[in-house]
Amino acid sequence: MRTGRLVAFVEVKTRASDAYGDPASAVTARKQLRLRRLAASWLAANDVHGVDVRFDVVAVLGVNVRVIEAAF
Repeated sequence: MRTGRLVAFVEVKTRASDAYGDPASAVTARKQLRLRRLAASWLAANDVHGVDVRFDVVAVLGVNVRVIEAAF
């Protein structure tokens, strides 16, 4: 997502129930590292410079949606 000088990379995690925990907890340190690398690659490939970068997580649990801005 891009708005003005901000580029937000958003990871969406969905669960039908909380039997396996909170969807946001699935964004582990390893996943965060992978997302950072992918973001850097995308920014370079699209020649995007001089922007602020943010990583958000959207956790969907059943019909409930929670947006965590600047999650990591």
